[in-house]
Formats: sequence, structure tokens, C-alpha cells
Amino acid sequence: MTTPEEALLVLTNLPDADTAARVARLLVEQRLAACVNILSPCTSIYRWQDQIERASEVPMLIKTTLLRYPALQAALTEAHPYELPEIIAIPLHKGLPAYLAWIGNETLEHPL
Repeated sequence: MTTPEEALLVLTNLPDADTAARVARLLVEQRLAACVNILSPCTSIYRWQDQIERASEVPMLIKTTLLRYPALQAALTEAHPYELPEIIAIPLHKGLPAYLAWIGNETLEHPL
């Protein structure tokens, strides 16, 4: 059973909904994520190469485990179109035990 300490919420932004859907499906198909939420587009303002940039981006919320995170990060970096993608993993402190167990089961490389 996955505990809150083993579950992660990973955040990233993609440039458009089609790319987000493609990457989300890849992560779930490869069992690197149990679930990916694709959110509505947002506006990001950031400094990149000494310039202030403004871009429309599509945020994603990715549910995974500590065990699967290294492979998820590698796959996300490979599939991501940005030169330097935002990939932030947030450990969970609490969560519905059955949901956390589901995350763990859905991200097993070889499900039981």
C-alpha cells in the first residue's frame, strides 16, 4: 500500500492542449503516472535568457510515487518540447488511503 510519504504530485506546463494530452497519455500508458489532470490554459510570465517572456501554457497535475519518479522525470524530459521544462515534485503529507493505494497499484511496472 502506498503511503502519503511515497506519493507525489508532479507539476509541469506544456505549450498547448494537444501536447499535454499526448504527454499525459504516454505517462499513464507507461505506468509512470496513475492519473494526469490537464488544466485550463494559463498565462505564465517569466525571465528566460535575460528577457521577460509571456506565454500561454497548459498546466498538468501528475500523480505518481517516489519509486516511479526517476523514470517519470526521464520520460517527461524526453517528451517535453521545452529546452528547460518545469518539473516539480511535491510530496503528499496526507491523502485518502484507498486513493493512495490506487496510485501505487497503477504505477507498478508489473501489476499484480
